[in-house]
Amino acid sequence: LQAIVEGTRKAFPDSRVHFRSASESGQKLIVYTTADDDPGTWWFVDIAKGDASPIGYDRPEIPARDVGASQVWHYTATDGLSIPSILTLPPGVSGEKAEKLPLVVLPHNGPQSRDYLGFDWLAQAYASRGYVVLQPNFRGSGNYSAVYRNAGFGEWGRKMQTDLSDGVAALAKTGLIDQSKVCIVGAGYGGYAALAGVTLQQGIYRCAVSIAGLSDLSAWLRSFEYKRRYNAERYVEKYLGVSSSRADELEEISPAFQAANADAPVLLIHGKDDTRVPIYHSEKMYSRLKKKDKNVQFVKLEGEDHFLSRSDTRQRTLEAAVAFVLEHNPPTRR
Repeated sequence: LQAIVEGTRKAFPDSRVHFRSASESGQKLIVYTTADDDPGTWWFVDIAKGDASPIGYDRPEIPARDVGASQVWHYTATDGLSIPSILTLPPGVSGEKAEKLPLVVLPHNGPQSRDYLGFDWLAQAYASRGYVVLQPNFRGSGNYSAVYRNAGFGEWGRKMQTDLSDGVAALAKTGLIDQSKVCIVGAGYGGYAALAGVTLQQGIYRCAVSIAGLSDLSAWLRSFEYKRRYNAERYVEKYLGVSSSRADELEEISPAFQAANADAPVLLIHGKDDTRVPIYHSEKMYSRLKKKDKNVQFVKLEGEDHFLSRSDTRQRTLEAAVAFVLEHNPPTRR
């Protein structure tokens, strides 16, 4: 079986290969590949015949020339921690020759998740418009080690946040991006990080897009208490670094309570049927920002959940999020 796996990977030397299904003998496989020029292809592999045939494409409308190259890129946070990330360049752009490009920082959801090499629909949308896209796997991200995950405990709005801006500074030192032309976009926890980037931090981002993002951490933690989800409650308290939903420091790291400090335009996008992060979070953020006369827009998605499961609302989200960044952080190339 190991020989079959290794041999199949060699058949796709420039791709990330994911094994999805196999016959009992292991001689016939279904594999899924992605690469810089492959936005997702399904293959039937017949080991005995030494043959691999494509059987389906995730995005047949997207030609290889429109897919930006991505790579793993490490940088060092202010306290010395090495942060792995995914760096995506605009299609046709070489990292050796490009300089002073605009940047979109795209922190992942979770936060105990991580980004991998492969086709990311939101990252590629921005790359196709001429942006470099940085997806930091900040401390607290999952699937590295317990030590790396635990390094995020108590660091919401703190080092988990500065890990992102440290990535901006590190990229600027390479000359690839223009540090004055950066926006931050994210969903779920990434949406929280986007809001925190312009409220808990200042002078870093020209705009922020929050998709189903958290804004009131006290209310979020209370939702676990009310539902008597004890294990989840303890887990969230550990991440937030508090012992209860009444902890004063939660307001210090909740964007809704720091709305007066917002220093860049904000776009809020939220599904009305989101049960993971209720739309209340975006409604409260919008109300607080409006009261402080801040530049804010709010897109409410009818019939949509936390995961943008419907194609029409995902398309609407994509169009609104890209248009907002184009307006407030126009690229040097289209």
